[in-house]
Amino acid sequence: MKFNHLGIPTIERFDGEIDLPHLKMTVSDHQNNPYGIQWQRFWADAPYPELVKTVPHAAFEVDDLMAEIKGKKVIIEPNSPSEGLIVAFIEVNGAPVELMEYSK
Repeated sequence: MKFNHLGIPTIERFDGEIDLPHLKMTVSDHQNNPYGIQWQRFWADAPYPELVKTVPHAAFEVDDLMAEIKGKKVIIEPNSPSEGLIVAFIEVNGAPVELMEYSK
């Protein structure tokens, strides 16, 4: 498992906004800083759990997403937000965690 980014939900505007209409959210580029911080503003009709929309999450790259989520509390089922990437969210100790599998 390798750290990828820290997603921080906000309702405020932020520098470097990137609209993602297909995900119904606006983000910042987590690669524009050495710590992987990504601001996230969810649109009013974003179909995500309140936990994801209100609590910061850590995101990790994994080799086998399906193996990693087995037996875990999945709060966002595996999906592909962009080509070559599959993600899922689990809840760990009351916090959201994003797991990401990139195509090899």
